[in-house]
Amino acid sequence: MILYPAIDLKDGACVRLKLGDMQQATVFNTDPGAQARQFESLGFTHLHVVDLNGSFAGKPVNAAAVDAILTATKSPVQLGGGIRSMATIRDWLSRGVSRVILGTAALRDPDLVRQACKEFPGKVAVGIDARGGFVAVEGWSQTSSMKAIDLAKSFEDAGVAALIHTDIDRDGILQGVNVEATLALARAVSIPVIASGGVATVDDVRALARHERDGISGAIIGRALYDGGLDARAALAAAA
Repeated sequence: MILYPAIDLKDGACVRLKLGDMQQATVFNTDPGAQARQFESLGFTHLHVVDLNGSFAGKPVNAAAVDAILTATKSPVQLGGGIRSMATIRDWLSRGVSRVILGTAALRDPDLVRQACKEFPGKVAVGIDARGGFVAVEGWSQTSSMKAIDLAKSFEDAGVAALIHTDIDRDGILQGVNVEATLALARAVSIPVIASGGVATVDDVRALARHERDGISGAIIGRALYDGGLDARAALAAAA
């Protein structure tokens, strides 16, 4: 199982939010490139990057910070936040992003997901951010009437490389990952699922890794790494 350290970008800095609230942002590093190098030095092989401002603006905002990360590390970078057109998808992939994540666009414009998957096989993931089991969009500011599992199933035949499932009610508060909801999603589709939100301890990593055969292929780790509450070496060992 792959572990993805998270670099969430707000106003050019690396931050962590509490429950997805932009007003509850803690700045951990003002140098995104240095943060990427630090994660790589700890042994992580992949990075998860989100343009938080872009999620609300509907277009890339932290492009300079993302470019700094791409320059600083050789690790594959998956990027989400404000990616809502083919032009933006093509631009990011041409700049070195290994995989784009479509969140709001997946709900609002599913044809975009299908077109992107066809044009860039293996390069498109769908972000499913859920609040109480229902999909949230526009930087988590709006909760839709679509169930997370139903949205996932709608892309079963689209060629999506991965589903990134975030439990918003667990995000950034170190209360443990929602294994049950993530597992239910993974078992409902054949698309690999990456867990996000609430991973706080090595036990959380182990709990997810036990279900790798059920389709949980990875986990995103944020605040626990920044706060120092999760030992990187132990987490990587548990994932392996």
